[in-house]
Amino acid sequence: MNADLHCHSNVSDGLLAPADVARRAHQGGVTLWALTDHDEVAGQGEARRVAEELGMGYVEGVEISVTWASRTVHIVGLGIDPACPALAEGLYATRHGRAARAREIGAALEALGMPGAYEGALQYVSNPDLISRTHFARYLVEQGFAASTADVFDHFLGDGKPGYVPHRWASLEDAVGWINAAGGVAIVAHPGRYRYTQLEFDTLFGQFIDLGGKAIEVVTGSHTPDQYREYAGVARRFGFEASRGSDFHGPGEGRVELGSLPPLPAGLTPVWERWL
Repeated sequence: MNADLHCHSNVSDGLLAPADVARRAHQGGVTLWALTDHDEVAGQGEARRVAEELGMGYVEGVEISVTWASRTVHIVGLGIDPACPALAEGLYATRHGRAARAREIGAALEALGMPGAYEGALQYVSNPDLISRTHFARYLVEQGFAASTADVFDHFLGDGKPGYVPHRWASLEDAVGWINAAGGVAIVAHPGRYRYTQLEFDTLFGQFIDLGGKAIEVVTGSHTPDQYREYAGVARRFGFEASRGSDFHGPGEGRVELGSLPPLPAGLTPVWERWL
């Protein structure tokens, strides 16, 4: 099973339309696929239709932005009903405020000697309500202020960097609750990206389980091979099911292509067994 259960389209901060992401996944050998746009499910119908035309299995998904312990955590929901009212209302509320935050980011970058960043970022956005740091990063690379989008986050837009503007996202309780209400499975996305202490991680995972969370991403484009093994151990220790996804945003962005990740480490329960 070549499952890729975390990727993005231009409905949120990806470069390609949902249909084109589906085709690229199929070309990469993906056999079970999920589109997980940030805080938005508008691409789900197109994604499922094209996936099924290509003979791929499809699982509806979303990635919800959460504020936990003053930092941003992402929770993926898989197997959701995109029409669920509780989920739709929650995602709308989570998206609210992105535009205001983006203007603050633009002002911060201008103060750093990078004018026009807000207007430049808008060129990459299909829906202004979903403007994100990734859109700014693409503009800054285009203008020569950084060599790659990863460099932009490392130097300007990552947590605590000079252009970073915090935003209060959904609570962990809300995000897991919306996913569960929509009949889905809540998954902690790319835990290796979060800068928490061991005690904070243990608290996060414990709360996640208590709220009804079921899985973590183990093999992901955001993890190193050492982190595959580390979070396989976390999954075993907490009894989590394990997920796998490239976190694909577009050609040439990120470390891995759709369908190119290695298998899960042995001894884990794949979350996708739920949909086989």
